[in-house]
Amino acid sequence: MQSHQEEVRGLLAFAADLAREAGALTLRYFGGIVDHDAKGDGSPVTIADREAEQLIRRKVEERFPAHAILGEEYGESNEGARVRWILDPIDATRSFMRGVPLYGVLIGIEIEARSAVGVAHFPALQETIAAGSGLGCTWNERPCSVSRVGSIEDAVICTTDVERLLSRPEGDGWRRLQRRCSYSRTWGDCYGHALVATGRIEAQVDPIMAPWDAGPFLTIATEAGGRFTTREGDTTVHGGSGISSNGLLHDEILRELAG
Repeated sequence: MQSHQEEVRGLLAFAADLAREAGALTLRYFGGIVDHDAKGDGSPVTIADREAEQLIRRKVEERFPAHAILGEEYGESNEGARVRWILDPIDATRSFMRGVPLYGVLIGIEIEARSAVGVAHFPALQETIAAGSGLGCTWNERPCSVSRVGSIEDAVICTTDVERLLSRPEGDGWRRLQRRCSYSRTWGDCYGHALVATGRIEAQVDPIMAPWDAGPFLTIATEAGGRFTTREGDTTVHGGSGISSNGLLHDEILRELAG
């Protein structure tokens, strides 16, 4: 009988291969301004989003027909299955549409409702962050970890959209963090969370995250030695928000944002 760790290892290898294959597909459309449609919530979607998710879905369904799949573009299939794939074929579509390379193919996998695998592949940068529960985290197949910065004053803290954050209840707390930290930037969307896992920044604050936006980052942050929670401190990718940190600063960041 296959052990849990063997299952995670196999799923991680397959997910990483799929993310790279889907990423190669997106690069066929990347490099200039890409046409898009507006979804019901007003967010953009391109032909590359749809084709990349279709590719991943097809490969997962062929190999694991009993698994569930939750994707940004095509919803959920096999709801309630023991293993669920969570897909964002292009996170940071607005960056992708403008030829900005900070977009990613995101794959998270849950086993019995617990995050077990996370892959964030950045096709235009040729970077892959991959983690499996109990297996550690890698950056282009080499072990990586969060930074050891222990004070807000020495930290670099990022978000995706400052104006959106300032318009929310967390806005005053974000201003306090900006004043205290070494500096803040908007290397945002999925790439900010990857920067945390690889020790290049200390925290990424996203006040709004769908499950497919957050899908890989609980496993990635945890296995890199950090933390990923919602704004309220819940350890889940389904809470509607997401904060990655090196762990040492996490509680203090949550307190500041709470005001």
